[in-house]
Amino acid sequence: MTEPYRLTASEALSLMQKGELTVQDYAKSLLARIKDRDEVVKAWAYLDPEFVLAQAKKLDEIAPEKRGPLHGVAIGVKDVILTKDMPTRHNSGIYADEPSPLVDAAPIITLRAAGALIFGKTTTTEFAAVTDGGPSTNPHDATRTPGGSSSGSGAAVGDFQVPISLGTQTGGSTIRPGSFNGCYALKPTWGAISREGLAQYSMTCDTLGLYARSVEDFELLSKVFQLADDAPIPSAPFSIKGAKVAFCKSPAWEKAGPGTQKAFEKAQEILKKSGAIVEQIELPEDFLKIKDWHANVLAGEGRSSFLGHYLFGKEKMNKSIVSHVENATKLSRKAQLESYDGCARLRPVFDELASKYDAIITPSAADEAPVGIANTGDAVFCSMWTILQVPCLNVPGFAGDNGMPIGLTVVGARYTDLHVLHAGKAIGKLFESEGGFKSKLL
Repeated sequence: MTEPYRLTASEALSLMQKGELTVQDYAKSLLARIKDRDEVVKAWAYLDPEFVLAQAKKLDEIAPEKRGPLHGVAIGVKDVILTKDMPTRHNSGIYADEPSPLVDAAPIITLRAAGALIFGKTTTTEFAAVTDGGPSTNPHDATRTPGGSSSGSGAAVGDFQVPISLGTQTGGSTIRPGSFNGCYALKPTWGAISREGLAQYSMTCDTLGLYARSVEDFELLSKVFQLADDAPIPSAPFSIKGAKVAFCKSPAWEKAGPGTQKAFEKAQEILKKSGAIVEQIELPEDFLKIKDWHANVLAGEGRSSFLGHYLFGKEKMNKSIVSHVENATKLSRKAQLESYDGCARLRPVFDELASKYDAIITPSAADEAPVGIANTGDAVFCSMWTILQVPCLNVPGFAGDNGMPIGLTVVGARYTDLHVLHAGKAIGKLFESEGGFKSKLL
């Protein structure tokens, strides 16, 4: 049998449901993988192996008829998400010795109710709000960043340390690490999954993010979190032949590196060869303003979000977070309101455009993960979709000039999350087989 740690969540769940794998044996395999790789990848901010095994034992003792739909599935949790039995420290010196909060965030409550094994807390940048990286590294090349701010969550799934992990996205903190680490990453529609109990940066943008190594695993999670589209999704596989697929370079295209440019072109060739109707689209001119609007919204909402932390320990905070509270950019409330209104006006415009296609594909990141872990990379290709509040799915499969993974993003209109998964599942299988990425971890 394949080593349990290499299984996707769906594969492991199937074996546990059939009684062919215990949760304890599954957990032991994952812990052994972590022990073997943690010195290099450093994906965990908090992990207690004895506690993990104790929880696994409790799950094994549950009668089969009472087991949940995620029984025994191991899930890593970004360390800005509250967990009642593990500390939540936000990678902040202010909370370095903080005890467990005795309360779970809403998504954790849902996952526990479904029988998931909450494994540990993964690394993050400070308050998930800065680009200063470390200590985590990219599992495919330890000299490179795994991205941020969901650093550990992306690295842990990419390195087969857990099959699923939770991140967050305010700019590009789920999709970019998905691309850098060679795994699937889903940023759902804003508000589709409760974010109660997650550290707040921007009420307008903050969204729970999900990592997995297969779309089937996201389909499991979509049922648990009760994601729903208005239109029913066919049970049959998405048909590439005849599908209308738009490729959108987005206003940030000038920042696309050679790896992303080649992936963008190759993806079009692959889909055309499979019978898709492919065209390139340009967004209306007003979309050029979104980058600045997004920055204004973050600066304005960051002022209030980080005020309490600032008052507790300004001297322990990253300077960029301090600058939000002190309004270093001198952002006026008028400019903040104009940014809100501009983005709100463009959301239905994009929804209408997206409704004309079966899928829209856009870059996930500027290129493969850059060398160095001091900086987590640029979110420029993700931030527009975040503030438009649309569902995004990073689909892996391509490689950059240095053999590092590169993904592309499938986006859709708001509350078409299941459709994005349906299309991304079929597109992903093509990219994985023909995109050219060869993992050294397999």
